[in-house]
Amino acid sequence: MKWPFARTSLSREGRDTLWLLAILALSILPHAERLPLWCALGTGAAIVWRAQVAWRDGALPPRWLLMVCLAASIGLTLWSFKSLFGREAGVTLVTLLAGLKTLELRARRDAFVVTSLGFFLILTQFLYSQSLPIAALMTLVLMGLLTSLVLAQRPTGRPSVWSAMKVAARSVVMGIPVMLALFLFFPRLGPLWSVPADAGQRTGLSNQISLGNVAELALDDTVAMRVRFIDAPPVTSALYFRGPVLDVFDGLTWRAREPQHRGPDIDDLEPVRHSGTQLRYQLTIEPNRIATVPLLDGTLTAVPTPPATEPQLRRQGLSWTANRPLTERSQLDAVAWHAFQAGPQQPVMALNDWLQLPAGFNPRTLQWASTFRSQPELAHADARTLSNAVMTHIRQTGYSYTLSPGEGGLDAQGLPERNVVDRFWMDSKSGFCEHFATAYVVVMRTMGVPARVVTGFQGAELNPIDGLHVVRNSDAHAWAEFWQAGEGWVRVDPTAAVAPERIERARQVFRNRDALTGALSQIDPAVWGRLRAYVEASNHRWNIWVLQYSRNRQMDLLRNWGFDSPDWTDLVRLCGVVLLGVSLLGLVWLWWTRPRLPQTPWQKPLLRVHRALVAAGLPPPVDCPAPAPALSWARTLAKLKAKPGQEALRQPLIDALGQLDALRYAPQSLPARKLRQEQAQLLDAIVRHAQGWRVAGRRDQAN
Repeated sequence: MKWPFARTSLSREGRDTLWLLAILALSILPHAERLPLWCALGTGAAIVWRAQVAWRDGALPPRWLLMVCLAASIGLTLWSFKSLFGREAGVTLVTLLAGLKTLELRARRDAFVVTSLGFFLILTQFLYSQSLPIAALMTLVLMGLLTSLVLAQRPTGRPSVWSAMKVAARSVVMGIPVMLALFLFFPRLGPLWSVPADAGQRTGLSNQISLGNVAELALDDTVAMRVRFIDAPPVTSALYFRGPVLDVFDGLTWRAREPQHRGPDIDDLEPVRHSGTQLRYQLTIEPNRIATVPLLDGTLTAVPTPPATEPQLRRQGLSWTANRPLTERSQLDAVAWHAFQAGPQQPVMALNDWLQLPAGFNPRTLQWASTFRSQPELAHADARTLSNAVMTHIRQTGYSYTLSPGEGGLDAQGLPERNVVDRFWMDSKSGFCEHFATAYVVVMRTMGVPARVVTGFQGAELNPIDGLHVVRNSDAHAWAEFWQAGEGWVRVDPTAAVAPERIERARQVFRNRDALTGALSQIDPAVWGRLRAYVEASNHRWNIWVLQYSRNRQMDLLRNWGFDSPDWTDLVRLCGVVLLGVSLLGLVWLWWTRPRLPQTPWQKPLLRVHRALVAAGLPPPVDCPAPAPALSWARTLAKLKAKPGQEALRQPLIDALGQLDALRYAPQSLPARKLRQEQAQLLDAIVRHAQGWRVAGRRDQAN
């Protein structure tokens, strides 16, 4: 049976078209998961249809069908996004137009249009991610599109794709100096330059949690931040990165206290006392959606890494906030203390705010806590003793740690469940860190101890390649703090009572993000772990050296080069000078590598004859490139009408030219020295006769 699309040969046009379609599909591929399903399927169908036409040298669809598809595409875009403007709608339309344009790809002009759309699609990828893998993939696409352009500029013959790719690669290499000059010196123009900040919806810490939110983060293995410890790093169990502190509980959700709701003395409740040694570290935070900065617990000093001045940071107690949500990657230098205390040491009225619980929620847990508190040995116990007793209860009463606690979320009437803490504390006894932390705080508040929930990250994995500690979103954690007289706020982690390995064990360098990766990692976990470490280190270098090269770093570079107070005008001038210098070097290189005709030993002698005869007023031989052969000059001279004074010089000049031509083509039997002597004598004779010809012509003209 013969395959219906089988071919024994492919035309030049078909091959070039298939190449362009493959590169275009590769430029669209990263958009596939974010495009509407109808757009991804429609664009894919258009490209496959055009590929089949190219393979079979078939006919293109009629124009009316393309117009119908275009109208449907615009209508579906309006239906999906309620607008034709904006990033999502714009990328959808460009993708559709690129796919539809391939269906009328029949001339070089159409190929140029499709290639231009491909270049534009490369730019749209960076609206979503500026990561190193995307940059590498788009570089590959760029090479493919340039190769397609070279093929389109060679309409005759059948040049190979490889030869066109070499020309494209040479062009890219030639453009690298200009690219570097623009990257280093072209002024950053604010928001237009910084779009995006590794854009897109991201999971991350929040200013509020409901049971299950942190468990969702535990499934997100993306990098949240990277830490470089200048001093010796602490043990894993001490790596608590403090995020939002959640004070207010409405029965369903824990929220951070709004600034406008703070009482007059609440801001005075966070004095910090420290002792012991310092711990210096540098933190690189990936973009997130909140202004709280998750610094190592006990951090009292934090500034943007010079020369950066953003974000502006503010500390309240042990918590740090920025002047705006961290929508761009930020690098900070910070100092933490190994020993610290925060909060008032003596009771104050404002501590009552951390005793509040909503009425009508979790009655069984509240009853249990009251009964627990009334035990004789706890009736007059302080906060630390009560906390230890609760931790012992968690440890000895069958509680377990799980990422799948089986939260229903709704009651029998279909409303949000009111007593989620009751169900965890009294029934299931199985939950994630947020279950233990929130239930612990409810129990402590019921027993009259001020307590609050703290969210952030706990733990990190060491990358052996660059020595950085990598904190992932899967390291998100929730713990608690209670107030102890004479000390202030004391950190306690109820999760450690049932899952100490979650707190004390260092993270694995390699994590199984999906089934395929997990299966491959089982072949040789050490190899795959080291490979991932190299990738992580490369991504960090890319982020720091390329993506974070900002205006501040440009100014710092100019200061290092001797500029006292540089500004954007200095950048423009320096950028212009560098581009001018690169352009001049390019012109010199083009002149030096210009095509040259091969020169023979007779090139210079014939050029001397040519100049002498032209200077004498003789017309050059017709249809002969300069310098013309001596015999061609002799024939031209024989046909030329000479003046009376020149007639006597005609024959001697013709004879000398003939002898020079005969010497040029004579058998090489004469010694080289003798040959050069005869050549010089004939050249002198021709030049002498030519000068006489010119003088005779002037004399006759004067008479």
